[in-house]
Amino acid sequence: MTAGQSAGPAPGPARLRELLAAGELTAERHVRTVLDAIRADTTGAYVAVAGEGALRAAREADALIRERGAAAWLERPLLGVTVSVKDLLQTGDLPTGRGSLLPNTRPPEDTPAVARLRAAGAVVVGKTATSEYGWSASTVRRVGPPVRNPYDPRRTAGGSSGGAAAAVATGMCDGALGTDGAGSVRIPAAFCGVVGYKPSYGRIPYVPGSIERLSHQGTLARRVEDAAALAAVAAGPHPYDPDSALGSLDPERSSRRLRVGWVEYERTGAGVREVTERALGAFAGRGHRVERIEVRCDGLYPALVDILAAAEAAATGPEDEELCDPGRLEVVRHGRILSGTAVIRAEEVRHALRTKLRSVMDRYDILAMATVPVEPFDAGAIAPEWAADPRDLLWLAWSPATYPFNMTGQPAVSVPAGLTPAGLPAGVQVVGPVGADALVLATAARLETDLGALPAPWAAQPPPAPAALPVVERI
Repeated sequence: MTAGQSAGPAPGPARLRELLAAGELTAERHVRTVLDAIRADTTGAYVAVAGEGALRAAREADALIRERGAAAWLERPLLGVTVSVKDLLQTGDLPTGRGSLLPNTRPPEDTPAVARLRAAGAVVVGKTATSEYGWSASTVRRVGPPVRNPYDPRRTAGGSSGGAAAAVATGMCDGALGTDGAGSVRIPAAFCGVVGYKPSYGRIPYVPGSIERLSHQGTLARRVEDAAALAAVAAGPHPYDPDSALGSLDPERSSRRLRVGWVEYERTGAGVREVTERALGAFAGRGHRVERIEVRCDGLYPALVDILAAAEAAATGPEDEELCDPGRLEVVRHGRILSGTAVIRAEEVRHALRTKLRSVMDRYDILAMATVPVEPFDAGAIAPEWAADPRDLLWLAWSPATYPFNMTGQPAVSVPAGLTPAGLPAGVQVVGPVGADALVLATAARLETDLGALPAPWAAQPPPAPAALPVVERI
């Protein structure tokens, strides 16, 4: 959602700072309002709420503002900003269930990104729902009902950071920390009408890490500048993540003319195409050179499946099967029958894609496309009907514009493009070369301005939602 849209309980980091600095709002009052909104939630976005711990952090923020005035933000740039954390990421003060009935044996401590956000003054208000271990791109889970789309509760919020996207869309936090292994930040961002940013691989340290080297940590917010602000704090090398080689995120302020490659994927629905192709006019209006292109890599989806399945099999033993999500169990079983040769061949396909896209990025500054070619589907499904049977291993095949950039590690941002004729959000994805995060964010911010604001979910007047998922309050 872009500048000018009502943000509900949470105004977003940039606007919140203005209100706090002017004395029009206190951090404690802001956090209380957000916590009240969470308790009234009907999407099922949260699985745990921080409660008194969040209010204590807010009071500390107010004390620092009273003591230091405007200088407080030099020390702690996210003072009072409410942030949710996806339930795959470890936190010291809230339980981490990873969307699963399986026990979590990881240390109960803040992952580096969470610790950095807190150190910058952000207030963690709760943990948001995910599918088990983030295996699917919807937020269907055995441990609770699916997360529902704020624009139509009969539809999915996407996943696996579906709780994060629903929370941001409805103002139940100013921003969110999510994870993205095949589109899990960008897919729900597109479905829920918010911004989803997947940085270059390694930009934000991931501790404990994932062995498949596809998973990134990313941010969600209602505006590009807010998603970028959260990521800028979370970014930077960390000794416990050897892949976190990229340094801090510096802003890109250039407004130069760009070479834009527009990619369209098969099965793009008419409603999504109608909305997202508005971006073509926006790029042309700024004088950018836009060309329609095709990028193909043979065997890419089967390679993705084998890489992910091998990692899931390594994480789950036969003794765990009874507690597994049935859909994820199909993926685990596929992983168990893979040979080492099959996994190496999948890695060779990944290398071929990286080589091809390096060549493409030599000709274009950025790529752009619909983030997801389909509209949000049924809330209880893991995928559109044609891909919904886990035994077919097509559970991610319906989102072909997202997972390639996990394979390559390139930065990508999903920006709300508008509502389809069915009244559902669709997103445009902007992708750049590895390390060119600043260019991607700057391009996305300008596109956000050109495309205009979406109506807030509560203005869309969807049918009444089912009862909310109870949350576990921790004091």
